[in-house]
Amino acid sequence: MSDLLSSAKQAAMSGMQAQADRLRHTSENIANADTPGYRRKIVAFEQVVEGGRATGRVESGDVRLDQKDLPRIFDPSHPMADGSGYYDGSNVDLVVEIADAREAQRSYEANLKMFGQAREMTRNLLDLLRR
Repeated sequence: MSDLLSSAKQAAMSGMQAQADRLRHTSENIANADTPGYRRKIVAFEQVVEGGRATGRVESGDVRLDQKDLPRIFDPSHPMADGSGYYDGSNVDLVVEIADAREAQRSYEANLKMFGQAREMTRNLLDLLRR
């Protein structure tokens, strides 16, 4: 029984860490939304496998850059503008980033609740064993 509770805690902790990484990259995207030439960072989660078996844990995978085309912005006075007055903007969509941040926050909270439940079950198990 203890192994099950330990696994649940580890799964919850790995989920919280992965969502924290996701939130960090989302924050970077929001901070650089107006940076010319900035490409949105995307983080994917990977399932942790040990000995050919899934552990129930996740981890952040490689960070990829969104390959969506950068918008061309016309501003001849901008220092990065080319001869025709255009420069590459950022492909960050603030609405998408805010939605991602909220989803990461809610997933973090769900993992925190799962961790709390596993801890409570461990405490109850220890109370039963002491009797």
